[in-house]
Amino acid sequence: MPNTVVIALGSNLGDRRWYLRRAVDALRRVISVVRVSSIIKTDPVDAPPPKFLNMVVVGHTALTPEALLDALLEIETRLGRRRSTRNAPRVIDLDLILHSANRRRGPRLTLPHPRYRERDFVMRPLREVWSG
Repeated sequence: MPNTVVIALGSNLGDRRWYLRRAVDALRRVISVVRVSSIIKTDPVDAPPPKFLNMVVVGHTALTPEALLDALLEIETRLGRRRSTRNAPRVIDLDLILHSANRRRGPRLTLPHPRYRERDFVMRPLREVWSG
């Protein structure tokens, strides 16, 4: 039985729409994408400007949460994400929000993603695709 996953995407550097489109294309090779939200523009939260473009992808996968996290990090790297300081501006950010009913709490992965319900940049696009 495949797991339902929710992945939040964000970009606040470079051609933000291009990075989001490339990330969705790459996700289609890792998960079975069911729904893709529209793109919204948001102010950064706990991060410096510029503004973010955000969206959410819902899909299915047989991958474990850890294997999917590895795939998301690989996509970020391929698209040019460079990690410097925490919450620094970035060309792409892929966050695993939900992975079916799986729960994790560790230094590498926490599921569901902490504080996602408090983040408008996740909840607005998620409400759009979750309700159908």
